[in-house]
Amino acid sequence: MTAKGGSQPTSAARGDETDTAPPVTLRIGEAAERAGVSSRTLRWYEERGLLVPTGYSVGGARRYSEEDVARLVHIRELQSLLGFDLGEIRDVLRGEDDLSGLRSEYRSGADDARRREILLEATEINKKLRAVVRGKQERLAGMMGELEAKAANYRARLKEMEPPRGAPRS
Repeated sequence: MTAKGGSQPTSAARGDETDTAPPVTLRIGEAAERAGVSSRTLRWYEERGLLVPTGYSVGGARRYSEEDVARLVHIRELQSLLGFDLGEIRDVLRGEDDLSGLRSEYRSGADDARRREILLEATEINKKLRAVVRGKQERLAGMMGELEAKAANYRARLKEMEPPRGAPRS
């Protein structure tokens, strides 16, 4: 592979890490816009331990990566789709982060004994995450049951108000 038709391979082809461009990072406003939130929300998430910027500029401004933006979108999905509060989201993210770390360690060539430990740890974390989701499902099912009961009550009252068949309508 050559760079712009030259005879030298690109830095990536040579395996020369020192010549590669730094990863692209976004300013707080850019990251917020991509995720559909405000800059203030990003700061709030950082204060709550949900998101840590990839880095900071020399002047101390937060810098976010594409992975950070994906995490922001995931946080918003957990809020809007599943209705999780920030505490529940923090627990879910912590569990997912722990699973990701275990996955990396498992794939890095751990010996069989450590792989067994990793799988046991992952099973426990997964069990906790399932319990969080199951709890939300149970609360939603309870709410749906209440709504269904109210709907049945409304239908019954409407039926009671119907005039008998053949009776003149008022």
